[in-house]
Amino acid sequence: MQLSSSAFSGGSPIPRRFTCDGEDLSPHFDWEAAPSTTRSFAFLCDDPDAPAGKWHHWAAYDINADQTGLAEGASLDGGMARFKQAINDFRRVGYSGPCPPRGHGRHRYHFRLLALSVDHLSLGAKPSCREVEREARRHVIAEATLVGIYQR
Repeated sequence: MQLSSSAFSGGSPIPRRFTCDGEDLSPHFDWEAAPSTTRSFAFLCDDPDAPAGKWHHWAAYDINADQTGLAEGASLDGGMARFKQAINDFRRVGYSGPCPPRGHGRHRYHFRLLALSVDHLSLGAKPSCREVEREARRHVIAEATLVGIYQR
């Protein structure tokens, strides 16, 4: 399975508009070559370089198996989206872009697509990103990662 973005390539800087210093939009993503047994997808974004440990920026889940990407700003669709979103570590539902402490250096942002063996994750009404990831990992059949860089 392969994950790509028209906004940035693997290992390159994430443009400002997709961060807390810009418009804080979720970038556009495409994927291909998902296993034929995929029943749904989960999409995660986290920063393993955060001072307090892994910081969760986004978890979108129950994404239909026939979907092959997420449009720019997909996290803002306000109920129109064909997926659910978790509460991130900023205590907001949806995407909150890269926002490392000023002067903390380069942070790597891991965008992960998980192909799952179930149609829907068994979660409460307002799960955290951590809860989504924990439940999704129980059903993973394939995973793709794209890493972007941001510093302030």
